[in-house]
Amino acid sequence: MEDKPATSSIRTNLPQTAASVISAAPPAGLESLYNACRRHYPDQPNPLQVTALLKYWLGGPDPLDYISMYANAGDSEDGIPAHWHYITFGLSDLHGDGRVHQVTGSDSPSGFGFELTFRLKREPEDTAPPTWPAALMHALAKYVFQSENILYSGDHVSWHSSLDNSESRIQHMLMFTDPQLGTVQTPYGSVTFIQIVGVCSEELQAAQHWNGPGVIDLMKTVQGAGGHWLVTDMRRGETIFELDPQMQDAVDHGIEMEGSNLSGVSARCAWVEIDLAALDDGRLFGDSKSDTCSVPHITDEESNEIKAVLMKGLLNTKPVLPPIANKHINDIVFSGSHKESYDSNASSDAGTFELLRTRTLDAVHISINLEAGSLLPLALRGRLKHGRHFTFKSVVGDVAITFVVPTVVGAFANQEHPLAVHGPWLQVLMRHGTSRSFR
Repeated sequence: MEDKPATSSIRTNLPQTAASVISAAPPAGLESLYNACRRHYPDQPNPLQVTALLKYWLGGPDPLDYISMYANAGDSEDGIPAHWHYITFGLSDLHGDGRVHQVTGSDSPSGFGFELTFRLKREPEDTAPPTWPAALMHALAKYVFQSENILYSGDHVSWHSSLDNSESRIQHMLMFTDPQLGTVQTPYGSVTFIQIVGVCSEELQAAQHWNGPGVIDLMKTVQGAGGHWLVTDMRRGETIFELDPQMQDAVDHGIEMEGSNLSGVSARCAWVEIDLAALDDGRLFGDSKSDTCSVPHITDEESNEIKAVLMKGLLNTKPVLPPIANKHINDIVFSGSHKESYDSNASSDAGTFELLRTRTLDAVHISINLEAGSLLPLALRGRLKHGRHFTFKSVVGDVAITFVVPTVVGAFANQEHPLAVHGPWLQVLMRHGTSRSFR
C-alpha cells in the first residue's frame, strides 16, 4: 500500500512534489534505509522530506518516492563544514512486490542497487535546506530509470551547467560511496549509498583523463574542497589545481603511469556498413534507393545479454571483455543489397527477429555525438595505448561501439578481421602502431 500523505508540509518549486514530514509506517525496504539514517541522525527522527505527490507506479513523473534532508554539523577539526545531507529513496526496491523493481532475493542488489546522497555546505543565513538538490537528484534518477545505466563510485556526470542554476563554477558531478552510510542490507537486497560531489570542469576533465577515484582522493586532501566527506560548496571559486598546484602534477603522473580507468561513456552513436564496391563507384553507402536498411531487431533476452556483457566489460579494469553466449543465435536474411546499420535512436522490437551471429565487415562509417567523440583521443592514449578497451554505449537502444587492441582478451575483432559485429555491438581493432600515433 502507498504511504499515507504527511500531515504537514512546506512549499517547494519542484513539480509534482511537496516537502513534508515522515508520518507513516514505511514498507520493509524503506524501513531498512530509514534505520540506516536514524543511526547517524538519532536526533532527527522526522526530517524534512520531498515527496512525490503521485507515485511513479501510479503514473507519476518522478521515480523517487522520497528525498530526506538532514542537518549535519560536520567536523571542524577534520575540515568538514556544516551541511545539509540529502538522501533519496526509490532507486532501490522499497516495497518488494514488483510495483517498480523486479523482485530479487536478499543476496542480490535491491532494485538498481543504490540510492543517491548529496552534501551541500550550509550557509550562515540558511534556516532550511534548499530544494534544488532534490530536483537534481530527480533528474539523475530519471536518467537511471530510462537508460538502466547504474551509477557507481568513481563515475562522473557531465552536466555543463551550474548545479543550482547560478553562476557557480560547480557544473559537473563525480560519484563516490557515502562515507557515513556506505552499504546496507535490506530484505530485498543490498543498497549502496552513492554520494554526488559537485566539481568544476577542470576536475571533471582530470577524472576523465585519469580516473574518478584518484581525483576524489586528491580532493579529500585539499583544504577548501569539502573535507574527507567532500561537502559540495557552490560558492567555491577555485579548482583543486588552483588551491594546490601540486594536484596537477599528481594527475599527470597518474595518467602517465596508469592510463585511464574510464572504460566507456554513454553517447548518441551509430554505425553503418560501407559497401566497398559502391565506394569504388563513388557511392559511399550504395545506391540512394537501396540505402534505407531494413534494420533487424533483437529480443529482450538478447538485449539484456549484450547489456550484461558490456556492463561487465565497463566495470573491469583489466583488458578482458566477457563473452556472449551462442545460444539461439541465427542469421537474419536481408533483401536485396541492403547493408546493415544501427542507430542509437532505434529501439528494439522484442521477439520479432533473432540476433545476428558474429560476423566481420570490410568497412564501416561511425557517427558519435561531439561531446562523447571528444573523448576519442583519451580512449586512444589513456586506454588503448595501455592495452585496454573503450566503449561508446548508446544512451537509448542497444548500439555499442567498442575499440580494442590485440591484447584485449575476449574480443571478437582480431588482426585478420579488425571490424566485427554481434547484432548492434560493433568492435573495432586498433593495431598498436595506430594507437601509438595519437599523442
